[in-house]
Amino acid sequence: MYITFNELRRVKHALPSGSMKLIAERLSISEDTVRNYFGGTHYKSGESAGIHVQQGPDGGIVALEDTTIWEMANTILAEKGLA
Repeated sequence: MYITFNELRRVKHALPSGSMKLIAERLSISEDTVRNYFGGTHYKSGESAGIHVQQGPDGGIVALEDTTIWEMANTILAEKGLA
């Protein structure tokens, strides 16, 4: 799946407080891995999250290898009426 980097960050910033922890718990991964998925660089305690960013307009293009975290984030936004 391809999206812009700015769209990835928009979703991240729209998530309610505690969402990174909730996603991490539901998927049994570290919070830092979830943060890395949304453009963070917490590689000491988190893992690569399967995204690739190519520079370009609107922050560049992001290729999401696995959309599980993306889909869960959008589900949380929908549940909270924020999507």
